[in-house]
Amino acid sequence: MLRVVSGVSLTAERGQVTALLGANGAGKTTTIECAQGLQRRSGGTVSLLGQDPDTAGASLRSRVGVMLQDGGLPPSARPIPLLKHIAGMYREPWPVDKLIERLGIDTFSRTTVRRLSGGQRQRLALAAALAGNPEVLFLDEPSAGLDPQSRQLVFQLISELRDAGMGIVLTTHLMDDAQRLADYVYIIDAGRNVAEGTVAQLLQRNVPADAAQEHVRTLLFEARPGLDFTGVLPPAVEVSETRAGSYSVTGALVPEDLAALTAWWAAQGIMPGSMSLEARSLEDVFLDISGREIR
Repeated sequence: MLRVVSGVSLTAERGQVTALLGANGAGKTTTIECAQGLQRRSGGTVSLLGQDPDTAGASLRSRVGVMLQDGGLPPSARPIPLLKHIAGMYREPWPVDKLIERLGIDTFSRTTVRRLSGGQRQRLALAAALAGNPEVLFLDEPSAGLDPQSRQLVFQLISELRDAGMGIVLTTHLMDDAQRLADYVYIIDAGRNVAEGTVAQLLQRNVPADAAQEHVRTLLFEARPGLDFTGVLPPAVEVSETRAGSYSVTGALVPEDLAALTAWWAAQGIMPGSMSLEARSLEDVFLDISGREIR
């Protein structure tokens, strides 16, 4: 028997967005499907709103909303009748008209599910997950296929639901989504926890102790190839030539470092062709932990 997940331990709180990150095959979807009761586990324990989802009945399921990665929507259905049908299964549903208006579903209400665009299908799947007015919401890749306007709309709604006290658990491959939305992040690899913390805590991971209060940043610039930066910047600042003429300067950079670098450019007669300063991102942390090779 193949053991997909072993050694994962996580807690998701009410009023928080908890993100589960991992490379393809890391065990993210299996983990949340076990947490939802959609997949029966062979060991370990899961408590969802105080109950075991493997043995709980309709009373638990009525308190939980689930948005699957593939939508799970009937292809021949039309959006509004589908949402009204789903809402009719619950004792205290979310008002369907408000969901339709908020997620712009009326703009494609005459189209069957099979003919919806990826973004439209995602908005409908989110509405279906919210139709029962859940206390806990599971979102598997919620922004997949969304256009920028829809993405902003969905993000704003998730933030409002979190602020209203809903517990939200999401998986995503998009690190900027997690960095923007998540209150707490778990990174799993090969079916086990490898890192966890708030976004701020993870961004400080592996930062030298004397730089712990600084934000790690990366300065990218283009100049002539083969430059030697020996003695220009402090040893804790890493300088690399990522390809011919493209340079990366990473560390807890302070204004004095930038002044030293620009003074050196002036002394060498160097005018960079382009330059950008970026903060260390959650994607950098994820790649440091999970590796940069394709799986």
